[in-house]
Amino acid sequence: MTEIVLLDGSIGQEIVRRAGDRPTPLWSTRAMLDHPGLLQEVHADYFRAGATIATTNTYAIHRDRFVETGLEGDFERLIAQALAEATAARDGFGGGRIAGSIGPLGASYRADVVPVPEIAAPLIAEVAGLLAPHVDLLICETVCSLNQAEGALRGVVETGLPVWLAVTVSDSDGSRLRSGEAVADLGDIVARYQPAAVLANCSVPEAMAAALGPIGDFGLPFGAYANGFRAITSAFLQDRPTVDALEARSDLGPEDYADFAESWVEMGASIVGGCCETSPAHIAAVKNRLERAGHVIV
Repeated sequence: MTEIVLLDGSIGQEIVRRAGDRPTPLWSTRAMLDHPGLLQEVHADYFRAGATIATTNTYAIHRDRFVETGLEGDFERLIAQALAEATAARDGFGGGRIAGSIGPLGASYRADVVPVPEIAAPLIAEVAGLLAPHVDLLICETVCSLNQAEGALRGVVETGLPVWLAVTVSDSDGSRLRSGEAVADLGDIVARYQPAAVLANCSVPEAMAAALGPIGDFGLPFGAYANGFRAITSAFLQDRPTVDALEARSDLGPEDYADFAESWVEMGASIVGGCCETSPAHIAAVKNRLERAGHVIV
């Protein structure tokens, strides 16, 4: 029997899907603006499905992403709205924790636009400082390179909160970050900053086992939450992409995903959940599967 922390699944993609609007480069930030209250419903559905953590919809709320959007002055207000809707869902459910999400600067999956740590750290620190008073932990998500890991962890270290580092790995070789660097080479950075957990995220589930081998060697709690995209396309790896450049898989239903999550737990993972294109149904299936196997969701 193992105690397992069960994360929620996709937040941004789930909001976009429910909103039904045309995708924009602002992704779920735009949907949150146009449909207040929808985010709270998404969080609430994940809690009802069995998730014990709500991840804030702040992944893409960075000043650099708002340039020439007209939203430069709404940076702090948007973070406050995301926090308020997560908190309302948690309070309405009557329990659970809130994880403050900090996504990559510039763009997801792109090591070529990662700022050096000296530039990234203060930008990350601003977001972390706004989130920290209102959340239980911070999670630096979809980190694609060693430089990005250094900048992110340097930016959050002063908050005093538990920090989870979540790295995105190559879909074809999970032992490597999307930058091509070895996951194992994160060891020195992890040893220096001592995050509370290290995870693999936002890659295909088939890649996670190869990532969890070296991650497990860091000696910290670890886990995985995979996406449901067919592939990260070249069209998405451009400036200001929209999510309609990515195709969801049709072969990754809730029970299929639960198969993967159960295998990660068998490898020693104690934190599992879902990323883009997973839903409350996926999280419910993972919960049921793990509880049938004798694990306890905490």
